Amino acid sequence: MSTVAVIGTTTWGTCLAGQLARNGVTTTLVARTDLEATTLQDQRQNPHLLPGYKFPHTLTVTSDAQRALANASLVILAVPSHTFRQNIRLIKDNIYPDQAILSASKGLEKNSGKRMSQVMEEELPKTLSAGFCVLSGPNLAMEIVDQKPSSAVVAARNLNTATRAQSLLMSQIFRVYTNDDVVGVEFGGALKNIIAIGCGIIDGLKYGDNSKAGLITRGLAEITRLGVQAGANPLTFAGLAGMGDLVATCSSRLSRNHYLGSEIAKGRNLNDVLTSMKNV
Repeated sequence: MSTVAVIGTTTWGTCLAGQLARNGVTTTLVARTDLEATTLQDQRQNPHLLPGYKFPHTLTVTSDAQRALANASLVILAVPSHTFRQNIRLIKDNIYPDQAILSASKGLEKNSGKRMSQVMEEELPKTLSAGFCVLSGPNLAMEIVDQKPSSAVVAARNLNTATRAQSLLMSQIFRVYTNDDVVGVEFGGALKNIIAIGCGIIDGLKYGDNSKAGLITRGLAEITRLGVQAGANPLTFAGLAGMGDLVATCSSRLSRNHYLGSEIAKGRNLNDVLTSMKNV
């Protein structure tokens, strides 16, 4: 039986761990401290980020990353992009060949501007690179934990790796597609955040849907041009990781980036808004 380790008790990490466990996959959610692990394990929920959403019985929580990774066929990193490299370094000695390693972090590394798969390539041995994959798409965590129909895409240079991750994540309400365009999928997931902040500002200023549609459309064109210059397939940006994620993030009141933009439009200070948010 396949087992999965999810690194990160973020909203997205907790959501993915629950999704896997509901699929009957033996899943371990890895917390940062013993206290956090004990709290989540005892309460059978993430009381800070997802209160009221009970963990399936096949989901356990631990702070022992070595033990969690020992038998895992898939390791998912669902941590903020600015801590991704740090988390890779913490677990790198416990990753073994034939293990699939999936980045669920949507962003670029601060200062370097590198994608998460590039960070994995720098920090992990080349012998593990066939197992690298990334997840993206229109994935508002609250809708997935509410069991609303959703879809995503797993990209890997080795399509067998993408298919392995797909088979574990797929369910009747969570449709997962595969792709070999890692660059395009990662750029789509990261750059749409910028456009979403702009859309939040538009809504906050009550500029209307014409204005927002224009920004989304031209934003997608710009994201595509940048992605293609970096080696991405332009068709990727017409799919779930491009247009799909962009539309969801720019339109939904559940979007953190949209919320940030709308609060800035109301005149709030950026640091005050960020401090008040539970998520990054």
